[in-house]
Amino acid sequence: MKNKKNNELAVCGFAAVKKLEKNHPEKITRLYFTEEVAPKFGGLCKKLAKSHGIYNQKPAEELQKLCGSVHHQGIVAMIQAPQITPLDSDITDGWIKHGENAVLLDRIGNANNFGAIVRSAAFFGIKNIIIPLDEAQSSITTSSYRVAEGGMEYVNIYSVKSSERLLEALANKMIRVGTALDAKKPVSFLKEAAGVNPKKPILVVLGNEEEGISATIKKNCDELVIIPWAGMNKGVEQSCVDSLNVAQAASIIFYEMS
Repeated sequence: MKNKKNNELAVCGFAAVKKLEKNHPEKITRLYFTEEVAPKFGGLCKKLAKSHGIYNQKPAEELQKLCGSVHHQGIVAMIQAPQITPLDSDITDGWIKHGENAVLLDRIGNANNFGAIVRSAAFFGIKNIIIPLDEAQSSITTSSYRVAEGGMEYVNIYSVKSSERLLEALANKMIRVGTALDAKKPVSFLKEAAGVNPKKPILVVLGNEEEGISATIKKNCDELVIIPWAGMNKGVEQSCVDSLNVAQAASIIFYEMS
């Protein structure tokens, strides 16, 4: 939940605030907590006292109003609303030089899915996530921050005006891999690709929850991959669900990438 007047974002949830305290305590301008969790944030309160920050004990109902969520877990930290860095060629050249993989999200609209993807990316050491400047794409929100369980402190999130132009610009520089239900290659291709050309990093594209990646995005991918379902390699028809949740799929894909 954003405080537009003060240009702040509420970060809630025990793990999210603890990781924020560990990595970027200077970002926290105000801290509110219930009596139950107060002893676990004594060190942070001392840091805020030194920097003239604000910290107060509040009832759970007040924390819900501050962050707009019942899932605050007794702690809410206010930070300046994050500014997402526009992606440019200097940044992507750095990825290519250092062999850093990246993830492009094609209009992932659910904030919880976005947060879960960030969490998985942080777990598997994938530092670069790109989101389009599109109303259909979720961005950094209170919900995504909380679901990321501290992962926001370990990844870099960039924005692009056009995903298609980005993919065109990275042709022959990164291995551009899309995820699709009609793909012929299994997701294990990512591991093979990394082994064949370890100096060329991978850019994997995750599609949105309803339609997957767009047709234009597909055309600009070098390869398309699919996560095989039970019995797929034996010619057994898929009979349960069409696909995994995008955040679940991301975890499998990131494992193969790493």
